[in-house]
Amino acid sequence: MVETIYGCKWSLTVYQLLASGINRPGAMVRSVEGLTTKVLNECLRKNVGFGILERVSYNEIPPRVEYKVTKFGTQFLLVLDDLENLQNMIESEA
Repeated sequence: MVETIYGCKWSLTVYQLLASGINRPGAMVRSVEGLTTKVLNECLRKNVGFGILERVSYNEIPPRVEYKVTKFGTQFLLVLDDLENLQNMIESEA
């Protein structure tokens, strides 16, 4: 799972967008240059499948979809932060 998430260069960007309050797919695509709707949807689908993100659909016209980090996802993101800190420590010692 970690390899798949790290292998998708957009997953970490999506987490940053969610942390900044951008939780709708259209807003995500508009916020990041080079991110396409197709790639974003694949990334979001994988993260929902892993239980990191939750897809929330609202019964409105036009339809509205938002994504939020699950309880497991919050714990997972803490692990990713720890991995990043470890990598930075290794690089600073080299």
